Amino acid sequence: MPKNRIFPFILGVGLIAFQLYMALVKPLHPLLARPIHLCFALAITFFYRPFGEKSKRYVDVVLQLLIAACAVYFVVAAPRLAVRYPYVDDVLLIDKAAMIVLTLLLLEAVRRVVGGGLLGVVLAFLAYAAFGPYFPGWLRFGGTSLDYFTELATMTDQGIFGLPLGVSVNEVFYFVLFGALFNVSGGGRLFIDLGLRTTRKALGGAAKASVVGSGLFGMISGSAVANVVTTGVFTIPLMKKSGYSPEEAASVEAVASTGGQLAPPIMGAAAFIMAEILGARYLHVVKAAIIPALLYYISAYVVVHLLSRQKNIKVDPSLIDTEPILPRLYLLIPALVLVYFIVRGYSLVYSATRSLAAILIIGLLSKKHRITWSALVEAVLSGTKEAAGVAIPIAASGIVIGVAIQSGLATKVSGLLMSMGAGQLLSSLAVILAGCVILGMALPTVAAYSVGSILFAPSLVRLGVMPMAAHMFVFYFSILAQITPPVCVATFAAAGLAQANYWKTGLKAFSYAVPSFLIPFVMVYQPEIMLMGSIYKTLLYCAILLVGVYAMAAGTTGFLVRPIKSTAMRVVLVVLAVAIILPEPLSSIGGIIGFALVWMYESRQSRLAKTSDVVAASSGR
Repeated sequence: MPKNRIFPFILGVGLIAFQLYMALVKPLHPLLARPIHLCFALAITFFYRPFGEKSKRYVDVVLQLLIAACAVYFVVAAPRLAVRYPYVDDVLLIDKAAMIVLTLLLLEAVRRVVGGGLLGVVLAFLAYAAFGPYFPGWLRFGGTSLDYFTELATMTDQGIFGLPLGVSVNEVFYFVLFGALFNVSGGGRLFIDLGLRTTRKALGGAAKASVVGSGLFGMISGSAVANVVTTGVFTIPLMKKSGYSPEEAASVEAVASTGGQLAPPIMGAAAFIMAEILGARYLHVVKAAIIPALLYYISAYVVVHLLSRQKNIKVDPSLIDTEPILPRLYLLIPALVLVYFIVRGYSLVYSATRSLAAILIIGLLSKKHRITWSALVEAVLSGTKEAAGVAIPIAASGIVIGVAIQSGLATKVSGLLMSMGAGQLLSSLAVILAGCVILGMALPTVAAYSVGSILFAPSLVRLGVMPMAAHMFVFYFSILAQITPPVCVATFAAAGLAQANYWKTGLKAFSYAVPSFLIPFVMVYQPEIMLMGSIYKTLLYCAILLVGVYAMAAGTTGFLVRPIKSTAMRVVLVVLAVAIILPEPLSSIGGIIGFALVWMYESRQSRLAKTSDVVAASSGR
């Protein structure tokens, strides 16, 4: 093992051992488990993302020592913190010192992992907590003393150690580790190959393979960027060879990979947080997300299909060369084990640990796909690195949520949104959509949803929206914001692989994702598509939504049965798509009839054009 990997490997093994101890031996008090989990995440983060050149590495050494000091403090203080009365017992000087050091360490980690977006948001809320009395109008509140903020941030199960970080400790970590092990065992490549095989003869097969393969891999990754860098190395070069431009190839991969956060059984950290906020079993969240996730990928598939027809892109099946699929199907057993235990109602930790055991057993018994020592090391390194990358923004969002709740800002924002939407659901949804997108442009999905669930979801519930639908709406657009310029990490990662222009790719990926923007609105108005209600209504509303998605895709891509050169006709298709998904039956019927008329008109014009071409060719002869 290279020397530069020994330290992170030791940290990774330590974090895994700590988590398995809590899962299999003895659960620990939240005010011990969460701080230690975060300290591991900070240490791993500072190693992988150093301060600067080697000459400045002493900075990271100092930071690692401070992390160790914080860990010692929480180990020693945990018995006291577990029994004290919050906001009643005294706050010691060492408590305040530990809070300040840990908060500064977390802010620096946020800067390195996420960038200035989340850092700016957290600093803004810290300023709000400190200077609340000096803010104007409805923003004004009494402010927060140092003692009060210390308790809020690091001495209770709120703030940094609040519910989001608890989800990272108790659930997310195990699923991230499962995804890393599943990938190195060969399961990840099997999903990619399944996508390639099933679409190899289809029009535009390379792009469709990206949609299918990324969707399948996303079911176990739960991370858009991880999905891009894993599947994109295969699909993007293939798309470019098939005739797609670098920007088109990167955009298709970004859209397909981003949807992985919607795809059960592993939907990313935000889905686990949603289950905790709603007080629902994770299975219920999975059930609600199944059809919306499928519709998202159908939307992406339709966009790719229309683009392929527009460019008349065909793929030579010989370019898609994969290992035989059937001899490798046993590699899917761990994923099936995971689904089985979740469906049977077992705890997420129980389900994840049994699935991890299944991977290791298969890896030991399999001759061709045996997990080697080097593969195991890679899984430890990649899994713990990704887990740390999740824990850091989650912990930071805890500060935002804590301040928003304690200051009353969450309630004020909810009331403001209702007034902006004039108490009307549709206008409120539009306002919240904009808010989610703005948040998501600056924050990663888990942080965007965590904050949005506090600021936006309550206002929808007050307007009569089912809690699950309200949170799924915020969750969905927090994800879609990840492919919305100017900040779209998944898109930029795909553009890097494709050697494409970042900004052109960002705009193109956004346009490809626009048809899927219709899905959350239908979830709100017709929760039957979340498998809540009769099967008949579920099928009916899904069919209506698919027609709307197709109309929107035709309008955004500029192709129906032939290229649409008229901007007015494209606008008409977009308007018809919106009309189709509105809850009023007359609007839906009118939109569907209008779309049928446009289809008939474009088909007739296409036939006339072909006839004219034949006549012209005959005259030429």
